[in-house]
Amino acid sequence: MSNRGSRLLWLGTCLTFALLYAPIAVTVLFSFNAPRGRFNLIWQGFTLDNWMHPLRDAALSQAFLASLSIAVAAALIATLLGGLMALALGRFRPRGHGWVEALLVLPLTNPEIVLAASLLNLFASVGLQRGALTLLLSHSLFCLSYAALTVKARLAGLDRRLEEAAQDLGARPLQAFRRVTLPLLAPGLLAAALLSFSLSFDDFVVSSFTAGDLVTLPLYIAGAFQREIAPQIQVLSTLVLLVSAALLALGLRGEQS
Repeated sequence: MSNRGSRLLWLGTCLTFALLYAPIAVTVLFSFNAPRGRFNLIWQGFTLDNWMHPLRDAALSQAFLASLSIAVAAALIATLLGGLMALALGRFRPRGHGWVEALLVLPLTNPEIVLAASLLNLFASVGLQRGALTLLLSHSLFCLSYAALTVKARLAGLDRRLEEAAQDLGARPLQAFRRVTLPLLAPGLLAAALLSFSLSFDDFVVSSFTAGDLVTLPLYIAGAFQREIAPQIQVLSTLVLLVSAALLALGLRGEQS
């Protein structure tokens, strides 16, 4: 490739990343804004007061904690069940595994509104009142496919001979899995958990159908556009971003080591 082509390719890459991370940069920037009205949409001046009182709004704090707890629980459930499904499909390959994999991908191709309406009908038909339990079940369900496919991709790149060598040296199958396979799968499990957490934390469509009286952060923000957009929204979003970035950095460091 010529020098001109290389420069154009590099310029296009930089512009793509700039467009990708521009909303994140704006969110972080406006967490330090000092708005003069109720809507934190126009830059007025720099302040650290927002960060000194991130939980000033009680309703916002409750919505944030609700989203955080549901997202963590859904990520753990989806990663656990998805990891087991990935191991079953990747290692044992049962009869009809092709159909199982197709069914695993099918939820990813369905519009989210269809899944939300179906879950609402399901919970109503069994008489399950909408709330934290139905929201957790819903989030765990639509995160399951993402987690299973993420772990399955990681599992496909592992050398199974390492686990077999451990068994040849006297380790029992469970010991070989715990000491060899599981550490090698850890980056994939972490990626699946982070992806599931992000999907659950910012979900709006499914939550609006299955949350009932429980208000999550996306539901709160959607309603806040009619009355107030506090800078604490950007503060809490930035905190989640920093924690996710730190966990991702730890996962990449563990994979390289």
